Amino acid sequence: MQPNEMVPVTGKLRIVVRDKNGRIRANRLLKNLVVTVGKNFIAARMTATPTAMSHMGVGTSATAADVADTTLGAEAARVALTSSSTTGNIASYSATFPAGTGTGALTEAGIFNAASAGVLLCRTVFSVVNKGASDSMTVTWTVTVG
Repeated sequence: MQPNEMVPVTGKLRIVVRDKNGRIRANRLLKNLVVTVGKNFIAARMTATPTAMSHMGVGTSATAADVADTTLGAEAARVALTSSSTTGNIASYSATFPAGTGTGALTEAGIFNAASAGVLLCRTVFSVVNKGASDSMTVTWTVTVG
């Protein structure tokens, strides 16, 4: 394969934590890793119809993201996506973790195609984002192919 024939898959996500009054407590823009099973999922969508990505999870593991990952290291919560769309070669996903869901010292996030288990598309590990019991958190993720 020629180097110019390779199609990279990259992603980034924004995490915004708001207190109960709507004030922003944390706002981070991070890079992520598209894992091997996620790349396989993308290729399978070209010829088959695997279940689309539908959920986002957060967790507390600080273990570095690896292309062989199939789960989060220590999942704390998973919620259904509030939106997903594709524009050109960019897929966008958004999820909101309401007050009382996914609270604690969060250090990882991932996108899945099921409410439990399922295929992991992307995983990222980041420095601690503290989400209190009365805070809400929105994560917006983009995955670019090419």
